[in-house]
Amino acid sequence: MNDKELIEKAVEVMKQAYAPYSKFGVGAALLTKSGKVFTGFNIENSSYGASVCAERVAIFKAVSEGEKEFDTLVVATGTDEPSSPCGICRQVISEFSNDLRILLVNDKGKVIETSIEKLLPLAFTKDKLEERNKQ
Repeated sequence: MNDKELIEKAVEVMKQAYAPYSKFGVGAALLTKSGKVFTGFNIENSSYGASVCAERVAIFKAVSEGEKEFDTLVVATGTDEPSSPCGICRQVISEFSNDLRILLVNDKGKVIETSIEKLLPLAFTKDKLEERNKQ
């Protein structure tokens, strides 16, 4: 799957977002290293803490299907400028990949390419826990 197709998937699922409170729809499309694509959109709840972001929906779907090696994540919003993942999503992304390619896009065609290393420098990762357990 090429970037254009992956972006189209993220923008399409963004339109399905359940965002009655924020009115801020987000779509995500995750390409695994095995070539599978998992999509997700944000799902809000009146108890805000029970809401879940599009990025985590896509990642959790992939992990629940046995996929843990990711290639590219597209995050789509309907904003003037593309938006980046929230802090919790950045932490979840770093759990599974320290070199994930991330494309931040809007529905107007703007694309910003970045990585989880750039979005979450000095991340707290499983390596930190493994170091601690060796002591």
